[in-house]
Amino acid sequence: MPIDPRPDPGPPETPNRTRVVLAEVVRSGTRAERTRAELTQQTQVGDALVRGLVRAQLALALRLSLVVGIGLGGLPLLFAIAPEVGTAKLFGVNLPWLLLGVGAFPFLVGVGWAYVQLAERNEQDFTDVIQRPER
Repeated sequence: MPIDPRPDPGPPETPNRTRVVLAEVVRSGTRAERTRAELTQQTQVGDALVRGLVRAQLALALRLSLVVGIGLGGLPLLFAIAPEVGTAKLFGVNLPWLLLGVGAFPFLVGVGWAYVQLAERNEQDFTDVIQRPER
């Protein structure tokens, strides 16, 4: 058996170990990013947030429709209770015609404008909840 002139290398070197993980647990996202993810992934939390916005918008619409119903629907009741109001004339025109023919339109435009402003405020509040930084 021939003798090997090389020195004995010793035990074989172990290769560097590589750690394999399934998922990194890094909190890189802010609360706003997590909330946006909840909305886009349609999770239960995101669904609850959207349902809250829809509920707020529906409540606003119902309140303002009640205002319109009382405002315009109350006029015939007013004319029935106080017939002198129904027969009154203003600028030579019967008051009921003026109220229903001319006064109803600015009233409806005003209620519509109020609805748009309040609905946008609801949406802005919803957006603020989503984008609120973590405390």
